[in-house]
Amino acid sequence: MIFEKVRAIIADQLDIDEDDITLSSDIQSDFGADSLDIVDMIMSLEDEFEIELPDEEVENMKTVGDVVRFIEDNT
Repeated sequence: MIFEKVRAIIADQLDIDEDDITLSSDIQSDFGADSLDIVDMIMSLEDEFEIELPDEEVENMKTVGDVVRFIEDNT
């Protein structure tokens, strides 16, 4: 369920097909996300899951799976 929500947010933010997003997808290299895309995505994730994603954690998140694991561990 968390993966589906994260996937929908990423697809919407980056204007890509949800079917192209997997847990192992690298957000920057696979989807071409730039720093502004990342900030927008983080804000959407924080709103959706009512959590805060600290900058130091965001820097370590490379894949969709990294994001999903952080949310699972913190909700």
